[in-house]
Amino acid sequence: MRTGKQKIVLAAKILSVVIIGLMVGFYFFRDELLQQTLVKVSNKMEQDYNSTFSIKSASFDGFSGVNLTDVILAPKGADTLFKIQKMKTSVSFWHLLIGDVQLGTLEIKNGYVQLTKKGNVKNFQAFLKKDNAVKSSNEKRDYAEFAYRIISKLLNLVPTDMSIENLTFKLDDNGKKARIDIKKLILDDKELETAIDVQTNTFKQRWEIKGFADPRNKTADIRFFNRDTGAIKVPYFDERFNLISSFDSIRLNIEDIDRDGDELHIDGYAAIANLKINHAKIASKDVIIKNARFDYRFLLGSDFISVDSTSTVEFNKIKFHPYLAYETEEDTIYKLKIDIPNMKAQDFISSLPDGLFTNFQGMQASGSFDYKLDFMFNKNKPNTIIFDSKLNKENLRITKFGQANLNKLNGEFVYRAIIKNVLQRPVLVGAANPDYTPLNQISPYLRKCVLTTEDPSFFSHRGFITEAFKQSIIKNIKTKKFSRGGSTISMQLIKNVFLTREKTISRKMEEILLVYLLENNRIASKERMLEVYFNIIEWGPNVYGIGEASRFYFQKSPSDLTLNECLFLATIIPSPKKFMYQFDNQGNLKGYANKNQRYLSNLMLKRGILTSEDTIGQHGVYVSGNARSYLNIVKIQDSTAIPLDSLSIKIEDEEFDF
Repeated sequence: MRTGKQKIVLAAKILSVVIIGLMVGFYFFRDELLQQTLVKVSNKMEQDYNSTFSIKSASFDGFSGVNLTDVILAPKGADTLFKIQKMKTSVSFWHLLIGDVQLGTLEIKNGYVQLTKKGNVKNFQAFLKKDNAVKSSNEKRDYAEFAYRIISKLLNLVPTDMSIENLTFKLDDNGKKARIDIKKLILDDKELETAIDVQTNTFKQRWEIKGFADPRNKTADIRFFNRDTGAIKVPYFDERFNLISSFDSIRLNIEDIDRDGDELHIDGYAAIANLKINHAKIASKDVIIKNARFDYRFLLGSDFISVDSTSTVEFNKIKFHPYLAYETEEDTIYKLKIDIPNMKAQDFISSLPDGLFTNFQGMQASGSFDYKLDFMFNKNKPNTIIFDSKLNKENLRITKFGQANLNKLNGEFVYRAIIKNVLQRPVLVGAANPDYTPLNQISPYLRKCVLTTEDPSFFSHRGFITEAFKQSIIKNIKTKKFSRGGSTISMQLIKNVFLTREKTISRKMEEILLVYLLENNRIASKERMLEVYFNIIEWGPNVYGIGEASRFYFQKSPSDLTLNECLFLATIIPSPKKFMYQFDNQGNLKGYANKNQRYLSNLMLKRGILTSEDTIGQHGVYVSGNARSYLNIVKIQDSTAIPLDSLSIKIEDEEFDF
């Protein structure tokens, strides 16, 4: 009777014989197996992707090496996807036994890979088709398992030793072209060295990638820079998206990719120097970030993907910890948290990217602050949105203003609106202007009507209405565009006096920061802000300020306006140049315009802003000033009514759009 030790020895011998048999069988039948494999690949390309795959010659070199010549993949009716003149590779036999493919070495000489789009014909379209397999409605993807499997397979296809000569990547998007020539790419003993030439319709450059790469241990540390002087320009994006961007260097470090239980974590950092971006939707000038670094930890579980809060983002002297998450355990939930630890206010101002905050250039401040943002959006329960923004100040004070001198609001100044980048006529904001109207000389009805429609809590908030922001976010997410902004009078004032009307990220960010400074440093009183607002906003075609508006519409001073006239003026603020379309051919308000005013009046009665006595003896709106000449446009065009959303009444807990 055999002992346990003898059984183990016997099993080992049997296993050895089986492995040797497999190796011998593989060696003698490998050429036939190789040809069968190539036939299967060719048939699959033909049947599934309507493409022709061909190889001029294929043979083994040694036990696991494979030599291939003239490898071509060409979709039918489109340009060839790739053509490799000479390729030599080796695979791990032991990984093949368990059904895995792991490349050991790779040599490529002379070839190209090209992506083309001519009209609507793409040579890669067939390879983008989605899997038609129907998943069970209860089936969920395990993000950690899926990502780890994909990463492992991709890294197994990266050889430990690699030599590439004269491999070209071509892109042709209906004449928008980019060409990347890899003259040399060598990965030897985990050290990477390259020589790359880049050419587009607009520039030529020589790039280099150097560093360390170990695909088997899932680590890397590589640098990307220009072999010549000057910054690296990003190809294709300038022609395709009008996005001009460049940088001096990029460094990418991957320290660890590991799966621990049900979670996958990816750790490392990325850094970029002198990033420059220019796009009309971002800012009117080049945006420059001198130094930026992201120390990241990506965490993936069975039902979530996240950037962990231990991650750190730095640009210039600003440092903060971000947390982003996408969760699918029960509902689809998006989370964002930002934590800026206590920092000096001046360090923050001096670290703002050049070109993104031009009105802050030259600004000086004392004191410090810390900031926290907590945002959560449930796709299935949008009204449960969380938006909590907190800034804690320590002796924070503006000691010197930059280009936007907010103290300007307290004195006399000249205002010039900018419409479509064109400066409008100057309007003097001060007593020397006969149309300038102090707040106490404006009809109380108009003050009440405008505050109700534009900013009901103006005298109590600090520049922003949190609930309005929440509703704005919900609507923007639902419509997948910036369709609503939730501006307060403070925000409108800053936008009109100090900024332009351009719809850029830069302008909106400057608006938010300037409003915060204005409201939280008590630079101007609420009464003064409202007075300036009434005297600069547009009330009609080339009509600025309530003094001009009162004469333009009713040939009277602002103090003499009736309730109905004030209701009318408040409702045209969103679209003052289209006021004439509220009137019919006889010069009377159309039905929907009367309905808007009745709603506003009833709302003010409901809130106690008006009393029933205020509405007694009120008559319709009769335009008697120069505005009456514009009503002829209605007679000529007989235009249909403008949309009812011309009136938007903002309230802290709700918004009514008509």
